[in-house]
Amino acid sequence: MEHITPVLAELHWLPVSYRIDFKVLLLVFKAVNGLAPCYIADALSSYTPARSLRSADAGLLRIPDASSKRIGESAFSYYAPKRWNALPQHIREAESIDIFKRQLKTYLFNQAYT
Repeated sequence: MEHITPVLAELHWLPVSYRIDFKVLLLVFKAVNGLAPCYIADALSSYTPARSLRSADAGLLRIPDASSKRIGESAFSYYAPKRWNALPQHIREAESIDIFKRQLKTYLFNQAYT
């Protein structure tokens, strides 16, 4: 009767909820960089502030209004931009998909096990 968390950390595996975030954020990265199918890219839109702000160049996505708390917030078009905007800017601006995946896994691993 032992906890599995230390074993997962030792194997450098992400818990299931973080693995889901990893896959969703990888899809967003591909969509932002033109590597995903158009139906994925069409579900996301860039954030453009009404006036000149420093966040205009941060690579953020617009988070649409959720129609309901339970169903609307679990939709890809809501959940993906919310998680994307929460990432540090250096990860969002990764130069390649391999660099993005490496930095993202490290970021999520640190969040899960610290």
